[in-house]
Amino acid sequence: MRSCASHIKREISIMKIVGHPYIVRLHEVLAGTTKIYIILEFVTGGRLFDKIVHQGKLPENERREYFQQLIDAVAHCHNKGVYHRDLKPENLLLDACGNIKVLDFGLSALPQQGVGLLRTTCGTPNYVAPEVLRNQGYDGGASDVWSCGVILYVLLTGYLPFDEINLPTLYKKINAAEFSCPFWFCFGVKSLIHKILDPNPKTRIQIEGIRKDPWFWKNYVPVKHREVEEVNLDDVCAVFDDIQDYVKRQTRFVSRKPAKFITSTIEAIAESMSLKVHTHNFKTRLEGISANKAGQFAVVLEVFEVAPSLFMVDVRKAAGDTLEYHKILAFIASETVSDWTLTILPGFFSIDATSNSDLIPLDVVLYFHYLPLVNFNIISARLKFLPLVYWCQLDN
Repeated sequence: MRSCASHIKREISIMKIVGHPYIVRLHEVLAGTTKIYIILEFVTGGRLFDKIVHQGKLPENERREYFQQLIDAVAHCHNKGVYHRDLKPENLLLDACGNIKVLDFGLSALPQQGVGLLRTTCGTPNYVAPEVLRNQGYDGGASDVWSCGVILYVLLTGYLPFDEINLPTLYKKINAAEFSCPFWFCFGVKSLIHKILDPNPKTRIQIEGIRKDPWFWKNYVPVKHREVEEVNLDDVCAVFDDIQDYVKRQTRFVSRKPAKFITSTIEAIAESMSLKVHTHNFKTRLEGISANKAGQFAVVLEVFEVAPSLFMVDVRKAAGDTLEYHKILAFIASETVSDWTLTILPGFFSIDATSNSDLIPLDVVLYFHYLPLVNFNIISARLKFLPLVYWCQLDN
């Protein structure tokens, strides 16, 4: 779970850094109760890969323009210290105007203090540079340039320069830069491709060299990209912290009373506290003014049936002061009085817990002895973020 969160954090961080007309724009990142919502630019033109598959060889001016836009985007990333590491036509979209939009920064590398070479072998084999396959450290900029060269070859021909079913054979051809150019290639483009697909990263042409190449320069119009707001990467971490904070601000109870009874009881208690009440589909929102009149607060309660005749009440603070939230919880507990006895089954813990409330605080997943085994999965699924699972029984 942590590695997944770190992976998402990195991709979000990179997309916030590399705002550019030829890169899919990250509009917003929002935190829900249990999910992260990443709002990206809507790109309507489909994938460049699909266009190549359907049309095959494209007109030379169109191919050159796509490559120019790709180099502009990659150069911008490199200037920001970001290396994509998985450049391929499948990761290039086209907008409504036919312009390139680079996406999928999931394998990208951010700059690291004091680290000159990257070590992780990643990317799609047919587009990966020889030095990446050797697993001895590589320069992210040079490996991206190689991938751009493979993309250029595909744009020009409609097929891959290195394409073998057998991976060892494929890697051998990549390491030796064993490919051939079709007879229709002009001298200029043939020369450029050989400079890019140089198996030696130290002698391989760099981005600035590509930009000065005569074939590349023809009809080239450098893009004027917008100024982006200063990026604070702490904001990315804050989004993930919000979810963790949500769990901390959440309380659960279980009850054997019907859902309608639970909801109506909560509504009556809230009205006695002069709170505004909004209920829909067993989800109740309570709103009020804090005791010190400093601001408003809101609490949301939702009732779920986790098993036959067993209901869970999910309570969370939606807004305002945490102290007010705890006051409401205490008042609800004090107004719903009944005797419950909870006994932990032998072999786990020999502890009895007794509550004077109809609502029992639920810090564990409850599995009662009269429920069929299949219901355990239902309960676990609803409370999957809880750290521990205990087997319990309710004394009747």
